Amino acid sequence: MAPVELPVLKPGDFGSDQDVRWCPGCGDYSILAQMKKVMAALAWPREKTVFVSGIGCSSRFPYYMNTYGMHSIHGRAPAFATGIKSCRPDLHVFVITGDGDALSIGGNHFMHVVRRNVNLNIILFNNRIYGLTKGQYSPTSELGKITKSTPMGAIDNPMNPLSLAIGCEATFVARSIDVHIKHLADTLKRAAEHPGVSFVEVYQNCNVFNDGAYKYATDKSVKSDNIIEIEHGKPLIFGKNRDKGIRLNGMQPEVVELGKGITEDDLLFHDELAPEPTLAYLLSRMRYPEFPEPIGVLRCVDAPRYDELLNEQVAQARAEKGEGDLDKLFRSGDTWTVE
Repeated sequence: MAPVELPVLKPGDFGSDQDVRWCPGCGDYSILAQMKKVMAALAWPREKTVFVSGIGCSSRFPYYMNTYGMHSIHGRAPAFATGIKSCRPDLHVFVITGDGDALSIGGNHFMHVVRRNVNLNIILFNNRIYGLTKGQYSPTSELGKITKSTPMGAIDNPMNPLSLAIGCEATFVARSIDVHIKHLADTLKRAAEHPGVSFVEVYQNCNVFNDGAYKYATDKSVKSDNIIEIEHGKPLIFGKNRDKGIRLNGMQPEVVELGKGITEDDLLFHDELAPEPTLAYLLSRMRYPEFPEPIGVLRCVDAPRYDELLNEQVAQARAEKGEGDLDKLFRSGDTWTVE
């Protein structure tokens, strides 16, 4: 018999039959649309793909993908995803989370899944607000932010998701923006193809409770002066006329104007493959308005993967000791009788 040719899946094939229940105009729609395109481009079987989420607006994501999915516990999606990937290494696993879910109640789980380099993909929707609970400040809300839970302004120093991930030595770290659709799709695809943990922060607009949080990075009239699209091996240049750049002054970055004795060779060149995370961390600390904020891949390196090492140990134990006996294990070693 001739081999059966499977149909080529299109982006629409990755959408479920569920009504998408986000607010009209929410940036989540864009991320969902680009993810469907990426899934079609990767041509991964739907039955080999799993989306895991915690709690929040972003966490409705698994319902809208025609793949396997799990809507788990607040902040604990990385733990569920680690278990899935470790037990089923043949699956492609994604964690969908938000700034509150990942960095507040889920901060501990986030750090450990990153440091372990589990072979899965984490997409963080950062809208700098708690949207599902109607507008409280989040771990990424800026100082002075007035919300329902901070009527006199937030006094917490905001967390920087990229810096946290790089500090935990994530092997792939990137940032994109919900309305920058081509860049977003390219970034998500690169993250999905990376062996090891990948972390992508997406600037996502909550048009109901924090509208315009990233206007400086999305408004066509000003964004070219406020964001810098970094590319491996290329100098850090930005501006409407591409006449500004970033160079190092000692260990500190500074904005300079090209010309007047300053050339591209004087600028900082991006190296996403650098084994040490120092440069990536420096880039993650560039924040508006003092600096243009980087979008693109900050770090992309290889390292041993937790799930693979775990399964190697299991295989070794089976080879040396045979299959285990759980009942025998319970009754071995130090035991006692309670009367």
